[in-house]
Amino acid sequence: MAAAGDKKHLAAVVLARGGSKGIPLKNIRRLAGKPLIAWVLRAAIDSGSFDSVWVSTDSDEIEKVAKHYGAQVHRRSPEVSLDTTSSLETIQEFLHHHPEVDIVGNIQATSPCLHPSDLIKVVDLIRNQGYESVFAVVRHHMFRWKEVKRPGEITVAENFDPRHRPRRQDWNGELYENGSFYFTTRELISRGMIQGGKLAYYEMRPEYSVDIDVDLDWPIAEQRVKRFGYFGKNPTVVKLLVCNVDGCLTDGRVYVNQDHELISYSLRDVDALRMLLERDVKVGLISERNISPRLLANLSPQCINEANVANKKEVVDRWMGQLGLSWSQVAYLGCSSSDVECLKLAGTSGVPTDACTAAKMTDSFVCKHGGGCGAIQEFADHVVTLMETGR
Repeated sequence: MAAAGDKKHLAAVVLARGGSKGIPLKNIRRLAGKPLIAWVLRAAIDSGSFDSVWVSTDSDEIEKVAKHYGAQVHRRSPEVSLDTTSSLETIQEFLHHHPEVDIVGNIQATSPCLHPSDLIKVVDLIRNQGYESVFAVVRHHMFRWKEVKRPGEITVAENFDPRHRPRRQDWNGELYENGSFYFTTRELISRGMIQGGKLAYYEMRPEYSVDIDVDLDWPIAEQRVKRFGYFGKNPTVVKLLVCNVDGCLTDGRVYVNQDHELISYSLRDVDALRMLLERDVKVGLISERNISPRLLANLSPQCINEANVANKKEVVDRWMGQLGLSWSQVAYLGCSSSDVECLKLAGTSGVPTDACTAAKMTDSFVCKHGGGCGAIQEFADHVVTLMETGR
């Protein structure tokens, strides 16, 4: 948090209206396994730079998610919850109800690749270098042309000479707002300005400059977040991946004929488990039913397993004791109510898209694929990404 000697109260404020027309409840739609707003709230809180972190919303659902991720909630009035309401008007209303706040860091929920390190540097500009407003920009190397509005009108280049088109490496490009954040003093906001006074920009890395406006942005943003997003303070170290066989490795269905029970699983998931084993990650398979010997034979003799399990936590505790591990080093993929306790304890947890509601409510990575249909591969890729990027 801010230093005790600094009397100016700096609040992070995330505006999250429930009535988005482009993507309904966009701010809490899951992106890379977590609600969209969770990514910026984690960055703001982990930066330790703010005296308070707020979400301004008119939605009960968004309020619940915001509080779950550590933010305080300001319930905005209907008058500033309209399609035509500006960010400035919403922040002015927030400040009216919170006279203790001197500086607002308006962080956009739709910028999920924001990192604490960027926020720390911006706060230094405000607190220690005397700037009254700071906003985020990104550098683009794009050639601009004058818009043609009448037939026969000739366009002209606006930021380069077509006779001498610069190479990217020979041109500094131009700075554009990327919308990630706008820091402003109370005094400027009271005068109707988000940007003004002693003004500075903060240049963000292009890979961190992600903005989501329409559905088409979503898959691109998801890939960027998985590669460049901020996943928490501590480096991720996974030594053991535990997978519920029933509903994660399989699709949870049993096919019965007169003589046999049959199950199905994805060869992609089997390959993913082998990939983890090659990276020295132990794999544990756990089931409340019997585990098919043929299934185990198709996997690897390196996999540890236990069937007919009544208490999954007890089994994982025993495995951890044998391997000398803690829960922080465990990745757990589960799908049923009997997995909830382990999902909450594991350092990294995930659920298939068709998991039960209780499992999904554990703040786990939610796979796009269902059990037996690639969920393990997706979760394994997620685990490897976390370990390789040290996040």
